[in-house]
Amino acid sequence: MSQEDPFTDPVETRRPERRLRGRLVVPVTVWTAGMSEERCGLTVSSVIVIDGDPAQVVGAIDPLSDLREMIESTGCFVVHVLDEGDQRLAAMFAGTYPLRPFEDLEVEAGSHGPVIGGERTVAHCRFQGAERVGYLDLVRGSIERIDIAPHPASPLAFYRGHYRRLEPGAPPS
Repeated sequence: MSQEDPFTDPVETRRPERRLRGRLVVPVTVWTAGMSEERCGLTVSSVIVIDGDPAQVVGAIDPLSDLREMIESTGCFVVHVLDEGDQRLAAMFAGTYPLRPFEDLEVEAGSHGPVIGGERTVAHCRFQGAERVGYLDLVRGSIERIDIAPHPASPLAFYRGHYRRLEPGAPPS
């Protein structure tokens, strides 16, 4: 049985811009939206936080995803910053793990959407708009509240098609 990711195209068929993107280290987050029984989430690695008053977060989201529709309809969402121990969580919300999003997780109904249990940094955001860029929508939200993890672990990153652990105290080379 092959252990290859079923969503990965062979290297020789990938476009150069996709190969470039694969050489960038990106953060791993899970975005959630919805209330009570109607909720959805997605692993989002194309994310930027923009300082300002208010600060904003921008993420590249599939325009056909349930999450994109839910953010538009509820007007808010939650961004969970994942740590090294969250690889299963990232895979679950990316659709590459046997469990479905939210299955076997502690989830609290927050004012901006579902909040996944655990000690991680979480941003509660108000939807400000979206713009189509390429094949994705750049979804923008103002950050209304941030819960900073009390004991942050090493951050989870995505690089060359795999989740990786970053060493926060490693000296630059």
